[in-house]
Amino acid sequence: MPTPRQAELQAASRPKNAYRLSSIGFVAPSVLLVAVVLYLPFIWTTYISFTEYNGLGDPTWVGLENYREMFADPEFLTSIRNTLFWVVGTIALPVGLGLLIATLSHGMPKATWFRLPFLIPYAVSGVAVGVIWSFVLQTNGALSQALEFLHLPGSELRWLLDGPLNTFVMIGASTWQGAGVNALLFGIGLQSIPKEPIEAARVDGASGFTLFRTMTWPMLAPLTTVVVGLAIVGSLKTFDVIWGMTKGGPGRVSETLALTMFKETFVNNSYGLGAAVALFLTVVTVLASILYLRRQLADSRGA
Repeated sequence: MPTPRQAELQAASRPKNAYRLSSIGFVAPSVLLVAVVLYLPFIWTTYISFTEYNGLGDPTWVGLENYREMFADPEFLTSIRNTLFWVVGTIALPVGLGLLIATLSHGMPKATWFRLPFLIPYAVSGVAVGVIWSFVLQTNGALSQALEFLHLPGSELRWLLDGPLNTFVMIGASTWQGAGVNALLFGIGLQSIPKEPIEAARVDGASGFTLFRTMTWPMLAPLTTVVVGLAIVGSLKTFDVIWGMTKGGPGRVSETLALTMFKETFVNNSYGLGAAVALFLTVVTVLASILYLRRQLADSRGA
């Protein structure tokens, strides 16, 4: 027979146990949904990457053959190169231009109206952006005709047919679409910076780029981490703009990893090879995100 003290402890533990059970009941559907939507497809894709499978019948286990074929293909190495171009270009151009627009418009009267024209393209889908810029950049298109009319060099260039030039101009099209939203995010960040440290720095004689480098930029660091992190992940998954402009061509000269995955899976019906590319892209994206965030956290702790 329990002592009065033990009976008191048992009575006190009953509400806690009931609370735990009710909490599990509330959380379980969400955990199950995440498992079904995210984890099971990932496990299935991982399995398929070690098989030969055309979408019909049963997969045939081939071990690492898909990965050997993937890395032996020179076009796959071109996809990796183009993907790296996209990562660097997306960080340097849309993020850099967005920061420049936000900084120049900060404190301006009616700054929202200044940023609005840059933000409108973000409402356009990536495929529509590809169609618009294909019209501008196609051979003897709007840009070439304009350059020829103004007697400027470049009218003879095949903007969408020669690599890696086509990759660079597609990064430019993506910059046109994405710079505005980055300007909006940086504008919000600039508005959240306390005025007192900035005014104190101005009293000490700081101004212009020196003020931005020593005061404004460090205070924007948390937001910059988010913006650059999103840019890295987005650039690794870029698909719609490229599909709308070149479909990875001519041939496969402008393919990225995302397009290679799509073509191998849904065009060539090589689901095993497409799954191997998808798994490789997933690992690269996760590792890039982790390394970047760890670097940023280490820098913030050091500061």
